[in-house]
Amino acid sequence: MNLTTSHLIALLPLMLVCATVVIVMLAVAWRRNHFMSATLTVIGLNAALLALIPAAQVAPIQVTPLLMVDHYSLFYMGLILVAALACTTLAYAYLETLPDQRDEFYMLLGCSVAGALVLVASQHLTSLFIGLELMSVPLYGLAGYAFKERTSLESGIKYMVLSAMASAFLLFGMALLYAESGTLSFTGLGQQLSAGGLASNWVILGVGMMVVGLGFKLSIAPFHLWTPDVYEGAPAPVSAFLATVSKVAVFAMLMRLFSLAPATADGWLHTIIAVLAVLSMVVGNLLALMQSNLKRIIGYSSIAHLGYLLTALVASDGLALEATAVYLVTYVATVLGAFGVITLVSSPYRGADAGLLYHYRGLFWRRPYLTAVLTVMMLSLAGIPMTAGFIGKFYVFSVGVESSLWWLVGGVVLGSALGLYYYLRVMVTLYLSPAEQPGRDAPHDWAQQVGGLMVLVLAVLVLIMGVYPQPLIDLVQMAGLQFPI
Repeated sequence: MNLTTSHLIALLPLMLVCATVVIVMLAVAWRRNHFMSATLTVIGLNAALLALIPAAQVAPIQVTPLLMVDHYSLFYMGLILVAALACTTLAYAYLETLPDQRDEFYMLLGCSVAGALVLVASQHLTSLFIGLELMSVPLYGLAGYAFKERTSLESGIKYMVLSAMASAFLLFGMALLYAESGTLSFTGLGQQLSAGGLASNWVILGVGMMVVGLGFKLSIAPFHLWTPDVYEGAPAPVSAFLATVSKVAVFAMLMRLFSLAPATADGWLHTIIAVLAVLSMVVGNLLALMQSNLKRIIGYSSIAHLGYLLTALVASDGLALEATAVYLVTYVATVLGAFGVITLVSSPYRGADAGLLYHYRGLFWRRPYLTAVLTVMMLSLAGIPMTAGFIGKFYVFSVGVESSLWWLVGGVVLGSALGLYYYLRVMVTLYLSPAEQPGRDAPHDWAQQVGGLMVLVLAVLVLIMGVYPQPLIDLVQMAGLQFPI
């Protein structure tokens, strides 16, 4: 197909992110300067965010058979870019005293963001795989960026090995589906498989292998074992990026695949995903109960939250798209705020991050406002009313009830009850009498730093979305989260 001006405008956010990576690379080749690299990255991501406005004017538009730039993909591109900006902001203060080169961090982050943007616009298995790998491969380096720390190097290697294995499963599954259907597009795949049904052993095996590959990327039980280890070992800003950008991109793509491929509505596949959802809710929350490291707690919590989100995936109709969008927005804001506090307490880099709950004992008596931020985030993750997390869970409940998925609704209730305990345990720790030697603490001027201002804004947003969610709901509905026929 011939690319027109409209196609280029639709691709402008992606092209600006790619251009930012090239510009940062050239700037580093000219002169290493941490502030300049971070500033160029922030400018590029902001420019890509603004480019969503003209892109929305030409949407929906198909850019080659691989990508569909519509309001659905643009909405998630905006969410990914905002999360990436937050992670970049947190990373600057964190990396200031890193004894090694710091500039490459922003190049890796930019490449991963570009892959995430490709992923949310994918309507073809080829672009799905390209986007997924472009997003995942830089994360190997980011997770092990503080490579002089054993835990960081271990997390990078572990994520690389297991992610490569998951990619092999995914690619083999795609090959089997292509052999059976003769097409790689989401819509064509659904039509071909609907005509022939999902009874073929090769189709069953192919779909099963794809579920394994994507289940790893989403940290769904039982493919979750890497998550707490990588979250604990990776630098805090990277953990925040992993927990937000990568999850949003993969889940948005998965919702499109399920909505455009009618064959996925077959009962046995939905039953499998429903079982994985309940398993994730229960396993994630039960294992989090036994943790004494805040980063591992959030890691196991993310497994449970993806289990809640799978309820909307199983429904795949009615309020499902709207519920997914609202839940992901509230989840991203909450997790960024939680990891933001961990990053501030760990900044600047002084070896292993302040992950242990012991480091946060009595934080209220030293940093009351920072404690208030973390308290709000824990309440939101628990789904307590008047926080954004409650609105997200309410939507999931609504989808489950609307689709009569009663046992999934029961799983959400059980998981939320279990989660309440360990979130409260974190909050109680914050207000205990302070430890004699806290070991780690946030800088005295944390509120004057850009990262500190950002977490304060996130806390306010989480409360506003919990008390008055209508603007968020209006934004989701205005985005027209539906797929062009």
